[in-house]
Amino acid sequence: MKKKFLAFTLAASVVALSACSGGDSEIIMSSKAGDITKEEFYKEMKTSVGEQALQMIILEKVLEDKYKVDEKQVDAEFDKNKEQLGENFEAFLAQQGQTPDSFKKMIRLNKLQEEALTDGIEVSDEELNKRIEESQTEINARHILVEDEATAKEVKEKLDKGEDFAKVAKEYSTDPGSKEEGGDLDWFAYGVMVPEFWSAAYDLEPGNISEPVQSDHGFHIIEVKEKRQKEDEKITDEKKDEIRQELLMEKADESELLAKVSKLVKDADVKIKDEDLKSALDLFKMDEKPANEEDGAEAEEK
Repeated sequence: MKKKFLAFTLAASVVALSACSGGDSEIIMSSKAGDITKEEFYKEMKTSVGEQALQMIILEKVLEDKYKVDEKQVDAEFDKNKEQLGENFEAFLAQQGQTPDSFKKMIRLNKLQEEALTDGIEVSDEELNKRIEESQTEINARHILVEDEATAKEVKEKLDKGEDFAKVAKEYSTDPGSKEEGGDLDWFAYGVMVPEFWSAAYDLEPGNISEPVQSDHGFHIIEVKEKRQKEDEKITDEKKDEIRQELLMEKADESELLAKVSKLVKDADVKIKDEDLKSALDLFKMDEKPANEEDGAEAEEK
């Protein structure tokens, strides 16, 4: 699933800055060498991460005003990452300059952006059922990967004439992982291969060989040997929701996110009172033209 979205570094310092509130003279650190007030802390954080932090907070505010995120989903994704990383989780957070709170903030912000991206997009029951069926299917296949379409057609022609697939794979394939195995990939499930490869293999009947299939890796000629259904694979309502969201994200155009957010910022009438941070709004003014450019356009029309 795409998770680039609007790029912000959600470090612990950003969360700390966003938490600055209360009296400016309030002491947040005391020592024999001197105290640090919230005002001093704010100025220091503003200098280092201020603009980016403010952009992130604006983004979060305008998205939260229009969309809702279930905190249970945020906690579930946090726990999933923690479980997957195991004893390396704390080291991962430290390496990313994050705390558990800032990591949850990142998850929440990503989910808000997903809501904005998929707003107005629909997934039919037919599409959902097809993806569920795919997710329950495993395929045993082999392939020959080549760099260009001309070579792919040459390989396909040899196979159509009855040449041995494994022999041709060893001669032509550029896939180091399967070349010496005659192109054999063994069993694989949905999500393991690139989408173009999976779609072509899924649509093939066992024993058939595909036309050249292009992906970012090159051109594949695929032969499906067998297909089978996963055993004891229960699709819960929660899993259905995950699959539906996956389909929504596949349909979404990530390049439209900034335009959607820019409109939300404009509709919210966001104003920055700190002169040093006013440029933080520039990110959300993608559709606005400079005044002199607009004047020029009006002059041309006249």
